[in-house]
Amino acid sequence: MNIGVIGTGNMGTILIEALLDSGAVQAEQLIITNRTLAKAFNIQKTYPGITVATDPSETVKQAGIIFLCVKPLDIYPLLQQLAPYWTNEHCLVSITSPINVKQLEAAVPCQVVRAIPSITNRALSGSILVTFGSRCSTTCRQTINDLLGRIATPVYIDDTITRVASDIASCGPAFFSYLLQRFINAAAAKTAITKEQAMLLATNMIIGLGELLKQDFYTLQTLQEKVCVKGGITGEGIAVLEQEMDGIFEELLTKTHQKFDEEVEKIKQQFL
Repeated sequence: MNIGVIGTGNMGTILIEALLDSGAVQAEQLIITNRTLAKAFNIQKTYPGITVATDPSETVKQAGIIFLCVKPLDIYPLLQQLAPYWTNEHCLVSITSPINVKQLEAAVPCQVVRAIPSITNRALSGSILVTFGSRCSTTCRQTINDLLGRIATPVYIDDTITRVASDIASCGPAFFSYLLQRFINAAAAKTAITKEQAMLLATNMIIGLGELLKQDFYTLQTLQEKVCVKGGITGEGIAVLEQEMDGIFEELLTKTHQKFDEEVEKIKQQFL
């Protein structure tokens, strides 16, 4: 089956690269397009077998599964533009969190899936948050599960936890890379270590931490207990974090949810 991707911005490109590098699809199965076609043609230079469609309607005509990787407020106008081309056999996969599957099903006659990716999927790792629409057949569910399972761990969620799940799985890499960068900058500013040395050590540390968790050597709690010897140096550092970071992630989640609610309200007006 041919796979279509409409929108080759950051996440659209990551999705294309992950699908191809994992072997989940072959380049010859992909039909891609973008508002600025030059971006799509740049991807084609790396993967020559890809077909670049001149517009979204050509993508829908040629593919059975269509990934919509455009901005949230661009989704509804695009669905309306493509109304003559959707069939009951299509599977529409939206990667945007503020639009739920019921809204999508109200706008198109086909099977609908929401799949929220993460930048970690580029390394064929991390989670991808999946919600199936009510019209999805068993075959469609299995196909999507197999496809996405090649690039990440599909985690099935409902609308009530969409925002917080996305904060952790999708926004989390940006949040924690920011914290790590601040740690590196502070180390270089306060001591004789260079940023390059600190970056190398921090990178190796975070990769090693991931491996410890992945291989089930420790949980987050037991890992802290192993490193943090009572009365030791690590304990002093943890005490600072406990004092200075109290409430910071609660405030972070408050802000992301507020922004999410604003986007949801704008989108509701479109889908009325």
